[in-house]
Amino acid sequence: MLQDNFARKFNYVRISLTERCNFKCQYCLPNGYKSCGNENYLNQNELFNLITVLVELGVWKIRFTGGEPTLRRDLSNILHMVKGFTSVKVIGLTTNAYHLSANLDSYIQNGLTNINISMDSLNPERFHSITQVNRLTEIQKSIDYALQTELQSIKINSVLTKDTLSEIDDFFAYVKIRNISVRFIELMQTGDNLKYFKSNYVSASILQQLLIERGWQKQPRQDAAGPAFEYYHKDYIGKIGVIAPYGKDFCNNCNRLRFTSDGSLRLCLFGEQNYSLRHLMQSSEQREELKNTILQLIIKKPLAHKLSEFKTGNILNLSNVGG
Repeated sequence: MLQDNFARKFNYVRISLTERCNFKCQYCLPNGYKSCGNENYLNQNELFNLITVLVELGVWKIRFTGGEPTLRRDLSNILHMVKGFTSVKVIGLTTNAYHLSANLDSYIQNGLTNINISMDSLNPERFHSITQVNRLTEIQKSIDYALQTELQSIKINSVLTKDTLSEIDDFFAYVKIRNISVRFIELMQTGDNLKYFKSNYVSASILQQLLIERGWQKQPRQDAAGPAFEYYHKDYIGKIGVIAPYGKDFCNNCNRLRFTSDGSLRLCLFGEQNYSLRHLMQSSEQREELKNTILQLIIKKPLAHKLSEFKTGNILNLSNVGG
C-alpha cells in the first residue's frame, strides 16, 4: 500500500499521456501549445510496466489526462491494456471532448468507466473567449450522448472565475434535468498566468455560500473520490461540486499521485520537483526496483502545497504536468 509520512493512503493515480492540447484556454495555454521538438511520451510498454507496479501497490483508480489525452491515437489500446488489470475498478479520462463523439464507443468498449469533460461556460461567446475554439455545441452533444451510455460517472469541469458567477443559474438549470455533476474548480495560479489569475480569481467560498443559500446540501466524500465537495438538492437530478485548493486543509485528504507524460513522478501538483522514473519502466525485470523507488519517494511528499503563499512550485502551466 502506498502511504506517506502523514498516514495518507494513495489508491488513485493520474497519468498524463501528452502535453499537447488543441485548445487555447486563457488560464492554461493562452497562446496554444508550443512544441519543443522533443516530444517523446510514454509508450504502451512503459505504461504497462508502470501500471503493473502501481496495481501491485494497491492502486485501483487510474485517470488519463494531458494536455488533451484524446490526441493520442493509441488511446483505445491504452485503455484496453488497463482493462486487463481486474483489480482496477475505475478507468477515467479527462478531456475537452473535442474528438469525443467519434471515439467514445471505442473508449467504453476498451474499458473506460468514468469521464470528466471540461466545459468552462454554457455561453458560446464566453466559451470561445476562454478556449479560442467554437465547439460548445458539439461538446454539449457529446455530453448528452455520454449520458446514454454505460459510463459509471460523467462529470463536467468548469474553472471558477468572476464571470462564472453570472452563469450560475444556467449551470443549475443544466444539472436540474441531467444525472451529471458539474464541478467548479477554483482558478489556480501557475508560473505563467499571474495576470489572468489576478483579474479573474474568485474564492470558492463565495460559491459554497451561494449553494447553501439556495438549499444545496454537502454530501459525504466517497472512498477514492477526488478533492471535490459535492452538493445535492432535492429538486435536481444532478449535483454541483466545488474544488477549493485555496481552502483550509485542502491537502489533508490527498489520495492521488501524478505521473507526467515523460514518466516523471510528481508528488504534488504544485511541487518543486519531478522525479524521472522512465528508465525503470523499460522491462519487467525492473518492476521491483521501480516499486521500491516509488515507495521511497512517496515519503518525500509534502503535507500541503503553498498556493496561499503564491508559491506555485515549478509548474509553468497545467498542460505540462497533467493537471
